[in-house]
Amino acid sequence: MGVALRDILADYKDPVTWQDLPGIAAVDAHNALYQFLSIIRQPDGTPLMDQRGRVTSHLSGILFRTANMLEKGIRTVWIYDGTPPSFKQDTVAERRAVREKAGEKWKEALLRGDTEEAYRQARSSSRIDEEIIATSRQLITLLGLPWIQAPSEGEAQAAYMVMRGDARYVVSQDYDTLLFGAPVLVRNLTVSGKRKVRGRTLAIMPERIVLSSVLTGLEISREDLIRVGLLVGTDFNPGIRGVGAKTALRMVRNGEFEQVMRERQPGVDWEEIFHFFAKPPVTEEYSLHWRPPDREGILRMLCDGFDFSPERVENALGGVKTASGQKTLDSWF
Repeated sequence: MGVALRDILADYKDPVTWQDLPGIAAVDAHNALYQFLSIIRQPDGTPLMDQRGRVTSHLSGILFRTANMLEKGIRTVWIYDGTPPSFKQDTVAERRAVREKAGEKWKEALLRGDTEEAYRQARSSSRIDEEIIATSRQLITLLGLPWIQAPSEGEAQAAYMVMRGDARYVVSQDYDTLLFGAPVLVRNLTVSGKRKVRGRTLAIMPERIVLSSVLTGLEISREDLIRVGLLVGTDFNPGIRGVGAKTALRMVRNGEFEQVMRERQPGVDWEEIFHFFAKPPVTEEYSLHWRPPDREGILRMLCDGFDFSPERVENALGGVKTASGQKTLDSWF
């Protein structure tokens, strides 16, 4: 879900091309997996599956998107969520209920023959379970890419790694990555390309947001940006009814934040949540090493294990080249 800051960030989104993004990218793994599971589907909303009925949309997304990134000189490190804070439990329960309701509406739309509505509801029913996580890690490892288990929120760990200089930017769709202090956020990297939105085909291109530019332009501090997020609503607290990003920004600038929170959200321990964003649990215990992909292992996993086409997998792996040197995938390691 993230935090709804779009209205105050519009002026700070810089369209970028893939050629602008070489280097190490810290990927919010759960966010990327959710995007793959939501988007990579049949026209009626059915996800890609193998002959045993196991979902493979996420594996397809990882394989082909990673190949594309490597071709452009982008080396990814995937960051997985750890234990969520206790004050996220309500959000987790709400999301589960939304997914279950969407799943029911998907089935109803299929029975009516309403393909467009079925696809929309199917996307909202996407869920990440232990099997999705395990198989994604297996494929990422076979691709020779590092992955890290965060102690808590994956995007907080990713932001920390960029702050340390271990990665160039965070890849995520969620703006709350900025609240965690990510110096650079790149959106749409895992979903760029042509997509159908409300019956129209749109081109979705990567966009970059630089935190320092946002804070300078809005004339606020990172702590103020967290306050704006708390007023609008985050994964850890509901927003104040009727307060959008622009109104929240005005309240923060006017020094009204604490009073508004006390009066309109008396049951929310906003100080605890503020501290979590300001200094989230992260780890320094990680190492970043990239290896040549295990082609045979990838073929065994995807083709023998999940019914992928050997030709498509070979094309994805063998077609990774740079525009200048025509290097193969192995040359990046």
